[in-house]
Amino acid sequence: MNTNAIASREVIAGQAGLSDADRQLLRDSVREFLASRWPADKAVERASNVPAITTLWGEMATQSLTALGTDPHEGGLREIFLVFEELGRASCPAPMLGAVCANLALARDSSDAAKSLLADLHAGRAIVAAAFGAFDGDHSAGRAEQKGGALTGNIAFVEGSAGATHFLVFTNAPAGVCIVVRGASGVSLTDTPGLAVPALSTLSLVNAPAANVAVDKTTLQGVALIARLACAARALGAAQRAFELAVEHAKVRKQFGQLIGSFQAIQHKLANSLVNLEGSRLTLEQAAAAYDGGMADWRVFGASALAFAGPALREVAVQNQRALGAIGYAEEHEAPRHFRRVHADVSRFGGSLRARAERADYVLRSLGPEGGDANVRALPPLEMGQAAKAFRAEIRDWLAKNWDEVKRAAYRAKPFKDRGWDLEFSKLMGRDGWIGVGWPKEFGGQGRSPSEHIAFITEMANAGTPVNAHNVAENIVAPALFKYGTKEQQAEWLPKILRGEVTFGLGYSEPEAGSDLASLRTRAVRDGEHWVINGQKLWSTGADKAEYMWLAVRTDPAAKKHAGISVFMVNLRSPGITIRPSMAMYGKTFSAHFYDDVRVPDRNRVGAANDGWNVITGALASERVMIGASLMALLEKVFQHLVDHVRGQEVLRSDPVVRDRLGGLAAELEVARQFQLRNSRLVEEGRTGLYEAAMGKVFSGELQERIGQAALDILGSGGLLSEDAPGAPVAGEMEQVLRHSIMGMVGGGTSEIQRNIIALRGLELPR
Repeated sequence: MNTNAIASREVIAGQAGLSDADRQLLRDSVREFLASRWPADKAVERASNVPAITTLWGEMATQSLTALGTDPHEGGLREIFLVFEELGRASCPAPMLGAVCANLALARDSSDAAKSLLADLHAGRAIVAAAFGAFDGDHSAGRAEQKGGALTGNIAFVEGSAGATHFLVFTNAPAGVCIVVRGASGVSLTDTPGLAVPALSTLSLVNAPAANVAVDKTTLQGVALIARLACAARALGAAQRAFELAVEHAKVRKQFGQLIGSFQAIQHKLANSLVNLEGSRLTLEQAAAAYDGGMADWRVFGASALAFAGPALREVAVQNQRALGAIGYAEEHEAPRHFRRVHADVSRFGGSLRARAERADYVLRSLGPEGGDANVRALPPLEMGQAAKAFRAEIRDWLAKNWDEVKRAAYRAKPFKDRGWDLEFSKLMGRDGWIGVGWPKEFGGQGRSPSEHIAFITEMANAGTPVNAHNVAENIVAPALFKYGTKEQQAEWLPKILRGEVTFGLGYSEPEAGSDLASLRTRAVRDGEHWVINGQKLWSTGADKAEYMWLAVRTDPAAKKHAGISVFMVNLRSPGITIRPSMAMYGKTFSAHFYDDVRVPDRNRVGAANDGWNVITGALASERVMIGASLMALLEKVFQHLVDHVRGQEVLRSDPVVRDRLGGLAAELEVARQFQLRNSRLVEEGRTGLYEAAMGKVFSGELQERIGQAALDILGSGGLLSEDAPGAPVAGEMEQVLRHSIMGMVGGGTSEIQRNIIALRGLELPR
């Protein structure tokens, strides 16, 4: 291996706008370096070998890794977390935590003590262990007090002390931090063996001489938070490595004559673990990117990452052991060391309990004396670029003129079942060019990016606009016509969709074809220039209101399951169609519709005959962005309404159980946002992202249920009241949210089917 490789990539890593490909090069280099210097079969033996760690540290210095955190142009937080993740993966106890803290805290100080320590640290001659004391977040961490240039106190849970040459002691003002030399008088260490390997230590100081470095409290709090996040990144690396071992095991281990990876119980456990791993990774990356980008809310993103990753990674570690069984219970196997690392890292510094409390502080903060300012958002704004910001302003300006409070009040006065579908509003949007914002310009759209499209959907949802009338036409029918429609079909249908003049229902599900759409039986038989359709469809939203049905039928019963399907645009006023609406659990109708010798012209067939499966799946990318963004906007709005209510109720606002619940939900909402943003980026890059979309759907759909249940727990009996009940909390919205949540877990393929997709397509487990 070229020993200059990592150093050269360090320079790349520090540049603004580092691509994922460049960051992957850095990751590959660090992984290769650790594999050669810290092989898995020697990791446990060397973990307590101080000379081995010291030698490794010197080699890491030659790769510039010991200087990470000193200069953002030579490695920001994303690069720091990447290195910690690789250390966790390799079970390598390199003393990076103290080094990063020293680099971040001392880099701007000009004192001789700071400059001398950093010079030795970067050269590999010094090893620093950080003693956080009062900044630790753990009530039993202890502290050290300064008096007359000396420190006295006991600080527990010090990492990396075995080979440390210096201690960076966090103190309360005025000193900030103190540098303590290991061999100085009054300095002693006591190992405290436990789950963590190597063991943590207690640093005892009795009038120990110390060099003071003035660092303000806010900076120290930031450094301590970065240390917490770095440990979470290391835990992620450990959990990921053990997870990979569990997946590999599931692909080769046989029981009852079958590979255990083909058992749905194993598949779903591993699918859940992948969701937890990716949710942790995405939120850590968001926190790091926010810090590197100078965003004021980076601490909020950090608290979200910690609040989610703590329990999520612990669960992954446990499920790894269950998948591995007795094989993974032997200490000679890799899994136990990763189990220890995960639990040790996510439990430190107050763990996820502290992070949820911090997240709740942000959620329930107030700009006014009464605590109920609806303008205070529960979630921090995402940085989506200047184009999306300008586009949001444009949307809001249009809404202010065309969807004012008078119109909103009149709309809210309608019965719940009649809301959402408003053809006149769709025509108004069409008149002003607000349908097709994400369509290519060649088809009459605005050509907006997926990020801008998400911004549009979010703003419209926040304003409570009725967009259901044109939803299927705009986001499912049109993308299929772009790709599979004839020139004549495009010329006939796309302008009408853009004007909001044509409405569609979705005709996929049948009595024997729900999540397994390819099992559909509704038949279409060719008769000259027409097709004759017979069959039944179920659970179609809007079928009782729409003008047309986007209908999937079987046109070749002899073909294989996924072949022999075609898609038609069927006029619902055609003879032979019977529509039977019924009330769905969430308070609006869906319909069964029956087709008895219904004649449909061949010109209304989209795509080639028997190629309907490709037509259906070909539009999935845009459909996923639309559905995911719509659900995310709904979840944010509902959570905001719940938070606004709690802010205005002192008894709820001060309840620690309520605060913990809200802090946890806020963190989960951030995970859902990051899944949605990733799916958007995949679409922007032209990738389908099948299993990634399934992860987002599973997480967001089930999160809606958790929000609904949490709302009832917080609001009590009042949460059971509907909007028709006088004085219902949150306008009676929460009980409806819970009922609606079932649709999110069933519609478009159940959560269980999505887990199958994750397992089979994402993890490539055997069928």
